[in-house]
Amino acid sequence: MTDGLIKDLAAGIPKDAIVTDVDLLQSYRNDMATFCPAGTPKVAVFPRQTEHVQHVLRTASKHHVPVVPQGGRTGLSGAANAIDGCIVLGMDRMNRIKEIDTANRIAVVEPGVLNYELSQKVLEHGLFYPPDPSSWDISTIGGNVATNAGGLCCVKYGVTADFVRGLEVILASGEMLKTGRRTAKGVAGYDLSKIFVGSEGTLGVVTEVTLALLPQPSEPRTVAALFPSVRQAGDAVARIIANGHQPSLLEFMDQASLRAANAYKNFGLPETAAAMLVAQSDAAPEQAKADIAGYARIFEDAGGFDVAEAEDKEEGDLLLAARRESHFALERIGTGRLIDDVCVPRTELAAFVERVEAIATDVDLLIAVVGHAGDGNLHPNVVFEASDPAQTERAKQAFADIMAVGLELGGTVTGEHGVGMLKREWLAREIGETSLRVHRELKKVFDPQGILNPGKVFTL
Repeated sequence: MTDGLIKDLAAGIPKDAIVTDVDLLQSYRNDMATFCPAGTPKVAVFPRQTEHVQHVLRTASKHHVPVVPQGGRTGLSGAANAIDGCIVLGMDRMNRIKEIDTANRIAVVEPGVLNYELSQKVLEHGLFYPPDPSSWDISTIGGNVATNAGGLCCVKYGVTADFVRGLEVILASGEMLKTGRRTAKGVAGYDLSKIFVGSEGTLGVVTEVTLALLPQPSEPRTVAALFPSVRQAGDAVARIIANGHQPSLLEFMDQASLRAANAYKNFGLPETAAAMLVAQSDAAPEQAKADIAGYARIFEDAGGFDVAEAEDKEEGDLLLAARRESHFALERIGTGRLIDDVCVPRTELAAFVERVEAIATDVDLLIAVVGHAGDGNLHPNVVFEASDPAQTERAKQAFADIMAVGLELGGTVTGEHGVGMLKREWLAREIGETSLRVHRELKKVFDPQGILNPGKVFTL
């Protein structure tokens, strides 16, 4: 079967787009997730056009071989991990920005376009593409669509799904499906685009994305404050939202992450502080000035101290620097790290962080929490020594406990990283048996043989 598979693939794909070397294939086994198994692919294929993708899927269907789509492999849930004997379908060479339509405020792109590249390109036209995951400089639009990625701007602008107007998708059969439209409005038929956004490559392979764009906002103004307790920081977040404010960014760091940031780059943050909040407004200049003054008052009224309002963008970047650098600061502490992703109601933010602190004590590991306070999407970072079996087991226990707390507080097990392999069990707990059955039946409609990224999101 293997020889026949490679021969059939080569019949419709350029030779230099097919990788069969065993050593090279090791590079395409996994994404950046922790605790997710990865197999060894039989072959990796890197299409340059839609017709190549169609040929790969027709061939895979003929040979009953699983296909694992991959983008930048920056995911944190194992959704891009290979399966033994699969075809890895690397979409990063389909990387053209095909159109930027300023009058209709849309962009049409291939899935391999980097988020950062698109964001910078539309800025040249006075436009703005808001979704900005932390990996925006290395993550692809196709991967962002597959996981419904978010970012720091979500509190005001929403996630990837809020900007997808339409998709070109290749089904397991090799058929092309067009979803959505270019128009600003349209309610004809089912919204199939939303079904594919966040489906993690289990329903089809996206080959083109039509995205809505916004006018470029004003340069943001920034304010930051430290808090003597997590409870007071949580209270400040709730007050900002309850008072009708709409920050363009509202970020959180706990004490462990503040200390890690200081150790990394000596930001000079008081290590006795229990938490820090950073808020921005990108409204028109006078409104933004008023917004920031309002956020500062709320921070102070909630018990915040060292409240600092930036005078310009450079000062604002300095106030936000510790939060942006937190990923790298925590990366230096242990040889193993699980970056979790839980979203809870804003009013439960403090309770969630306090419960995570208790879990850290129970498992005797460092767990630092950073995240998007404005929408309740937090990222507990479980740090451990990967070479220590006991610590590894305690890290797994911490992960399970964090998931359970998130659900108990009325939240969801993933706000923006996706389910992949890491959270299949927890998705089932969250949505229940009826919803899980509907998920499975829906997959059968688009992928009757079950060849598209099997074992991801849920098991058949």
